[in-house]
Amino acid sequence: MAELKTVARPYAKAAFEVAREQGQVAEWANMLSILATATTEPKLKNALQNPAFSAQEKATALADVCSEVITEQGKSYLLSLAYNKRLTLIPAIAELFEQFKLNYEKAVDVVVTSAFPMTTEQEQTLAASLGKKLDRNVNLTSETDASLIGGVVIRTGDLIIDGSVRGKLAKLAEAINS
Repeated sequence: MAELKTVARPYAKAAFEVAREQGQVAEWANMLSILATATTEPKLKNALQNPAFSAQEKATALADVCSEVITEQGKSYLLSLAYNKRLTLIPAIAELFEQFKLNYEKAVDVVVTSAFPMTTEQEQTLAASLGKKLDRNVNLTSETDASLIGGVVIRTGDLIIDGSVRGKLAKLAEAINS
């Protein structure tokens, strides 16, 4: 997976720079997200990997499937990816583009998993605290996982804060067994 992102990074960065210069970051993010979803559809995925189709045919097929959101520059971008045999990278490109977008907007996506459902007030308080700590606008998503027993696990990018009872018990068991 890391290699895929390494290869996809320059393509995502190029798309982001074009989108930023034109003030169309949100539009490009939406377009790439839809293209990424389309490329994971089995029939289209097989067609994109089929060597019997030319790069032009592959790019045109994908553009036609996503015609409601794709721009002329998006079509040119797809054609460039097709000629370089990089259409299969679109999901990784979309993911990296979204990271560039969030960084540009000084925003961060945070997933909070708690043992019990959180109230709106708790979510707002946590988002505000994390926003101060991370110096970013926080887009908080909460999930429930009863196996945590109590507490929360907070995930954003590479940062994981495990404040769950399950995590603390696992650490205690590890310390005892060492």
